[in-house]
Amino acid sequence: MIAENINHIKQEVGHNVKLVVVSKFRTISEIQAAYDAGHRLFAENKVQPLLERYEALPKDIEWHLIGHLQTNKVKYIAPFIHTIQSVDSLKLLMEINKQAAKDGHIIECLLQIYIAQEDTKFGLSKEECIGLLNAEELKTLNNIKITGLMGMATFTDDLQQVEREFKSLKSFFDELKAQFNLPGFETISMGMSNDYNLAIACGSNLIRVGTKVFQ
Repeated sequence: MIAENINHIKQEVGHNVKLVVVSKFRTISEIQAAYDAGHRLFAENKVQPLLERYEALPKDIEWHLIGHLQTNKVKYIAPFIHTIQSVDSLKLLMEINKQAAKDGHIIECLLQIYIAQEDTKFGLSKEECIGLLNAEELKTLNNIKITGLMGMATFTDDLQQVEREFKSLKSFFDELKAQFNLPGFETISMGMSNDYNLAIACGSNLIRVGTKVFQ
């Protein structure tokens, strides 16, 4: 069933949209079933479960972290993490760079933009994001690569509001792409199980899906 769900979603969204399977709260055997179906992109939102899954599962998985990350926990995931989608400060970027440099590799990062009407969500304001990209310190960070933006819409049944939030992120992405010379700045991560079709219609090219894969 998991394999069928993954194949259905991939066919539905097409080749231009990446599917990241969110594995939080799932058992190792469930995640392994998705792996056995040929899927290799997975995400966790907390460091400890991510470490446990990394140890237990095949090492060719491309792991993403999508939850809030404290600077003091970067060192635990830096040796293997592919992408951190939830970067919300220059301080965090600098720590990611420092830890990645120890192993001599580059960690891809998405800047999380605050687009929701909820106090519980993390992220940079648009002004803070521009300030970060203009920071002199950014030029010295050779072990991180900013590859795009991530946003989480408000948890609501009001799809018009969700659509406005997604469109605002796409518009801001286009603005940054025009303003800054960021090689590889191509990813807009938005959309989850309940709204990924709307997100794609608004310009998302990476979706984070858990429930629809494992249901």
